[in-house]
Amino acid sequence: MKIRNQKYLDAFGKHLKDLIKQKRKTAEDVAALGGIETKQVYRIINGEHSTTLSVLVAIAKGLEVHPKKLLDFEFEFEE
Repeated sequence: MKIRNQKYLDAFGKHLKDLIKQKRKTAEDVAALGGIETKQVYRIINGEHSTTLSVLVAIAKGLEVHPKKLLDFEFEFEE
């Protein structure tokens, strides 16, 4: 279970990093616009930290996307 969770965190972090790049922003931009700590964004990108709904919404605000876009990524649920 722990390995699957880490794979999910890594996949989500990669997706977030790609979205930030697509939007031509930096993690600092996203954090500032979303009103959260830059360190928090980096921890999520690096798969070091799971996120909450309120942080997800803040990141979406910082990226200027709907929160559902953050969760629209491929992930293998079966091992």
